[in-house]
Amino acid sequence: MQDHNRLATMLIILLIITSGCTDKASTNHPSRPNIVLIVADDLGFTDLGCFGSEIRTPNLDKLASRGLRSTSFHTAATCSPTRGMLLSGVDSHRNGYGTMEGDWAENQVGVRGYEGHLNFDVVAFPRLLQANGYHTSIAGKWHQAYPADNEKLWPDKRGFDRSFCILQGGAGHFDDMQPMFSFYKRSLYFEDRALIDSLPTGFYSSDFYTQKAMEYISESVEENKPFFSFITYTAPHWPLQVPDDYIDLYKGRYDEGYEVLAAERVAQGKKLGILPENTPTQEITPNVMPWKDLDANEKARSSRTMEVYAAMVERLDANVGKIMEHLASLGQIDNTLIIFMSDNGAEGNNIDNIVDTGDWVAKNFDNSLENMGRKNSYIFTGPSWAQVSSLPFKWYKSFSTEGGVRTPLIINYPKWAAQAGTISNAFISVKDLAPTILDLAGVQHPDTVFDGRKIYPMDGISLVDWLEGNREYAHEMDQAHCWELYGRRAVLKGDWKAEFYDKPYGKGVWELYNLKDDPSQLRDLASSETEKLSELKADWDDYAKRYELTLPNERVGYGDDEIWREEAN
Repeated sequence: MQDHNRLATMLIILLIITSGCTDKASTNHPSRPNIVLIVADDLGFTDLGCFGSEIRTPNLDKLASRGLRSTSFHTAATCSPTRGMLLSGVDSHRNGYGTMEGDWAENQVGVRGYEGHLNFDVVAFPRLLQANGYHTSIAGKWHQAYPADNEKLWPDKRGFDRSFCILQGGAGHFDDMQPMFSFYKRSLYFEDRALIDSLPTGFYSSDFYTQKAMEYISESVEENKPFFSFITYTAPHWPLQVPDDYIDLYKGRYDEGYEVLAAERVAQGKKLGILPENTPTQEITPNVMPWKDLDANEKARSSRTMEVYAAMVERLDANVGKIMEHLASLGQIDNTLIIFMSDNGAEGNNIDNIVDTGDWVAKNFDNSLENMGRKNSYIFTGPSWAQVSSLPFKWYKSFSTEGGVRTPLIINYPKWAAQAGTISNAFISVKDLAPTILDLAGVQHPDTVFDGRKIYPMDGISLVDWLEGNREYAHEMDQAHCWELYGRRAVLKGDWKAEFYDKPYGKGVWELYNLKDDPSQLRDLASSETEKLSELKADWDDYAKRYELTLPNERVGYGDDEIWREEAN
């Protein structure tokens, strides 16, 4: 009997201790914000209604009206380097994405910082949130592992309690698990720590990722924990596909062509205060045929491509609306920071040029006009519509020009009511989001040592003081910000931007632009502003030395266009 009494007493003490811990978590939770971080894939600067688009995005527009819109948010030029910097707050040349997986030049193979996956020289901020009581989850695209099936590089090793992901850079959007490239034997999806063999009937990427994200958020509420929900949509990444109930929403809307749409978006962007008044109507670049020179079939197919793209964006917005409704139903909306961003500029490269993709598509997909955008089709936007999406900036995804690295950003946190409806042109880096989230959550970054190994400190800064109105600018105006991918280089400092990229897109020498006077980068001032160019080149040299860059010794990258008109020469 004494043993039973002693056991009962011990159980009571254990329950009291456990109860005390639960009560403490419950007490702390209201002061610890939830975080929802939403990433769109290849969404251009003017592709949202609140950024000047004709595409209907009422839910994101509402989010923006109650928060802050950044018109100077900068990412990497492509998706996985951006995501690596987003998760770590550390420059891509240190976190493993000095180049993308599979795109190594001969002299980059085996070089530290060029692994082609998120390396362990950095700590991903979800690990730190998880260790400090947060429920953490991801639904959508991972793209931080190479090879993709290397389990040591999956989300659970980076601090995610729950996950449902496509491991590769993309896939078809339906339940047939259509691979993105011919050299992918199959699309790799997993939930938590297990690969899955099939997707549920009726699967559509944006819808299903939303469903999973809501499930995971509900779990956190049941566990009485603050949550970090990372929702990484693959829309509107190619192949462009959308369910039949959305496929004709924009039928006929783009029949007048991309030049007309460009003029419409510039006018609307100016009206909204997104674009400066001196923004010119976008010029058609030499790798795009004028709309009037296309034949009837080419116009029909081009117009249909943009219709599907727009429908994908509207479907994504509808799913953001579902997330908002779910948060409200759980009573979590008032204590949740919501960040919406795109990972890079719009996709304008010629995907047919990637390792025999053109032949593979021709043999395996039905790209007839009537079938474009459906399950067994494979289409992409190309340079014409991508340049409209990237307005008013130069070029698009994979370039370090503004069109490649400047994307829409919305930050909404009800406790920052003073930010409601604000439009800011202050420079922000994707590297700033990790330190901002940690700061708001009251979590310290370990700086240089984590789990007994040396790591890099974060390069980004917390934006909390700025967002709370205590600082005029997020970054000092005289700070230099640098980019490099595939040898395409850029330096941004105040209003000035210097860029270096090869022909036919650039001159093969450094160019210089004043973005305040010339937001579309039409006037190269390198020959007249030699002192300024020398200053920015010196900033670049300092960056390259400090981050130990290994520039490619051969041409690398993907999707170069083949059609160039005579004026390009």
